[in-house]
Amino acid sequence: MGSIQAIAGCLAYILGLLATAHAWGGWMLLIGSIGIGLTIRRVWRSAPKFQVWLMAGAIALAATFYFQARIPYPAANDISRLATLDSSLNVLVEGQITSLPRLTRSQKSQFWLEAKRITPIGEGKPISGRLYVTVPPDQAKDLHPGQIVGVDGALYLPKSATNLGGFDFKDYLQQEGSFAGLRGKQVSILKPSTGWGWWLVQQRIVRSQFAWVGNPEGALISSMVLGSKAVDLPYDVKDAFVRVGLAHALAASGFQTSLILGVVLALTRRCSERVQFLAGTTSLISFVGLAGLQPAVLRAAIMGFGGLIALVMGRKVKPLGSMLLTATLLLVLNPQWIWNLGFQLSFLATIGLLVTVPPLTKKLDWLPSAIAPLIAVPIAAYVWTLPLQLGAFGVLSPYSIPVNILTSPFISLLSLGGMASALASLIWSPAGSALAWLLKYPTQGLIAIVNGFAQLPGNGFAVGTISVLTVIGLYALLGLTTVHPFWQRRWWIALALGVVITLIPIGMGANLVQVNVLATDRDPVMVIRDRGRVVIVNSNDEKTVQFTLLPFLQKVGVNQIHLAIALNATAPMNGWQALLEKIPIKTLVASSTLPPGRNPPSKLVSFNQGVQFGAIQVQLLQAEPAIAQLTLGKQTWLWLGNLNIKEQETLLQTNPLSAAQVLLWSGSSLSPVLVEKVRPKTAIASGRGVNPETIAYLKQQNVVLYQTQQDGGIQWTPDNGFDTSVDANASGV
Repeated sequence: MGSIQAIAGCLAYILGLLATAHAWGGWMLLIGSIGIGLTIRRVWRSAPKFQVWLMAGAIALAATFYFQARIPYPAANDISRLATLDSSLNVLVEGQITSLPRLTRSQKSQFWLEAKRITPIGEGKPISGRLYVTVPPDQAKDLHPGQIVGVDGALYLPKSATNLGGFDFKDYLQQEGSFAGLRGKQVSILKPSTGWGWWLVQQRIVRSQFAWVGNPEGALISSMVLGSKAVDLPYDVKDAFVRVGLAHALAASGFQTSLILGVVLALTRRCSERVQFLAGTTSLISFVGLAGLQPAVLRAAIMGFGGLIALVMGRKVKPLGSMLLTATLLLVLNPQWIWNLGFQLSFLATIGLLVTVPPLTKKLDWLPSAIAPLIAVPIAAYVWTLPLQLGAFGVLSPYSIPVNILTSPFISLLSLGGMASALASLIWSPAGSALAWLLKYPTQGLIAIVNGFAQLPGNGFAVGTISVLTVIGLYALLGLTTVHPFWQRRWWIALALGVVITLIPIGMGANLVQVNVLATDRDPVMVIRDRGRVVIVNSNDEKTVQFTLLPFLQKVGVNQIHLAIALNATAPMNGWQALLEKIPIKTLVASSTLPPGRNPPSKLVSFNQGVQFGAIQVQLLQAEPAIAQLTLGKQTWLWLGNLNIKEQETLLQTNPLSAAQVLLWSGSSLSPVLVEKVRPKTAIASGRGVNPETIAYLKQQNVVLYQTQQDGGIQWTPDNGFDTSVDANASGV
C-alpha cells in the first residue's frame, strides 16, 4: 500500500470514529467520499484516484460499526444488574482490588474492585463487573492491588449529568468499563495479595520523595514523574495549575518520555544501536507501567518507540506520519478514546509542536536560540488546544502563555531532578529522599508562581462553551494558516475571524432572558439571567456550589454575579463564601452574617421584606421557613420550600397568597387548598421524589409537573417556555 493510501486509510478511520456523533455519520462520509471521488479531478488534476476515495469512505463506515461493537456493555451476571438508582440497597461485596486507593474531592478513598460475590442478594451465584468503590479514608490505609476484600456498603447505579456543566458520572464509568458504584462503610481484608506489581515501585518512589520534602512539594515532584493520577496531589494545588494553563505539567506524557529517552540514549551513546534500542525500550515500558495505560502516556511511548526503531534502521522519522499512525493504532486498540478529552488534547498539542513551533521559532530569530523555543512551544500548544478547551469548558486562561514561559525552567529542573530522585529511590530510598530534598525550594517557587497568577484578576475568564461547528471552524482556520501560503501571509485575518466567531455568542447573550432551576440534592438553586444581569437565588450549600453551580456558571460564561439572594435565614453561609472565592458578587442580600473571607461582596444588604433589581423582583412572604415570590416581567414564581401540609395550611391563614404561574417546592405533599389558591400552570419539584397523590392531583388540575431529580435542570425562556434539556444556552455574560 502506498503512502497516499495509508494516510487516507488512517484519516478515514479517525473521521469515521468522529462521525459516530451523528446517527448516520458513517453513511454520510461514504456518500460524500464517493461524490468527491467522482468530481474532484475536474478541479484538482493530481488528486487521488476514485478507488482511494471509495476505500476511504468504506473504512470510515466500517469504523462506525467497529465503534458500536466496542462500546462496553454489562455482562449477564454483571453486578450492575442488581443495583438500583436510589442507592438504598445495603450489600456485602467480595472481590479483588485492581488499583491503589486515591483521595476524591469529597475526601473519600476510591479504588476499583473486580466483583466476585455479593450477599444477601444474588442467590450466591458468581458475579462479575468492575465496581467503583468509595470508602472512608481510614478504611483504605492498608489496601493495595491484588488483595481479596469484602466491602460493606450501598450499591447504586451512576447518574448522567443533570445540569449543564455537570459531571456525567455514568459516562465516565462506562468509559472505564464499569456500570455500578458502591458507597462502602467498612472494608475487610479476606486474602492478602501475592506476587509483584508496578504499584510497589510506584509507592516506593512516592514514599521516598515524600519523606524529606512533605506535602504538597513531595506530591508535586512525584506528579511530574508519574503523573497526577498516580499521586494524591492536593486539589487546591491541582486546581491552581489547571486555572493558569499548566495542567500538562502534572500529566505524564511526551515531555517525560523525551527526557527519559534523551537521558538513556546519552548514557548509552558509546554502546551499539542494539543496546540503545533495548535500553530505550525497557525505559519506555517501565515508564508506561509506572504512569499507567493512559492515552497520553501510550501516545508518547509509541512515538518514542518509533524513534528507536528509526535509530536502529538508520532512517529518519516523519513526525506527522508517526503521530497519525500512533493515533490510528491507539484508536484500534480502544475506539472509545476518540471522545477522551485527554487523548484529544494530547494529539492536538503534539500537532501544534510539530507544525507551528518551527515557523514560529524562525520568526523569533531575533531572540537568543535558547530563548526562542521557550516562547514558541507554549504559544503553539496553547493555540492548538484552545478551541477544544473552549468547546469543552468555555474558559479562557489569559495568563497561560506567560506562565508557561516563566515556569519552563522550573518544570524542566523538577522533571529531571524528580526522575533522578525516583531512580535513586529504587536503589536506596534515602538517596531518593535526599535528591528530592534538593528540589524543595524550586518546587515551592513553582507553587508560588502558579498561586500568584491564579489569584490575578481575570484569570479563568469564562466565555461560555462554543458549539461544535465553531470548534471545527477554528481548527479549519488553524489548518489554513498552517498549509496555505495565502493564509500564512495573512494570518491576522484568520485571527480576527476566529475572535469574531468565538465572541458572537457573548454578544447574543447580552439580550438573553432565561431562568434555570438547577437539579440539586438539597435546597433548590435558581439562576436568572436578564439581558446581561445575573441573579442567583439560594446557594447556601458548599458542595452544591462546588459541583453544580460553579460548573454551570462556567459553561454559560458568567464572570460576575450582580445580585445574590440567600432566602434561608438559618442556613450556614459557607456556600456563598465558596462562590465568592471564584466569582465576584456585587450585592448579596441575606439575613445571616457572612463568614470572613478573602473576597467579600461589594455590598451586603439585610433581607427584610424584598428586593428589586431591574425587571426582577423578589418578595419575602415568610422568613422561617423561607417562602418567597419572584417576579420576572410578567412571570411570577412562588418559592414554597419544604413545607408540610399543616404548615401550608397555616401559611394560607397568615398570608393571602396571590396567583403564580410557577410553583417551586421540595416535592413533599401539596395541600389542594394551596394549589387552588395559587392556580399554577407549572410546578417544579426540586427534592428527591414527589408524593404520588400530589402527582395525581396536579395532573387532574392540568398542572405541568417537572422533577429535577428525574428531568434534570429546568430552563425557562419567554419565547420557548420550559425545557428539560441540560444543553442550556452557552452565551457569555
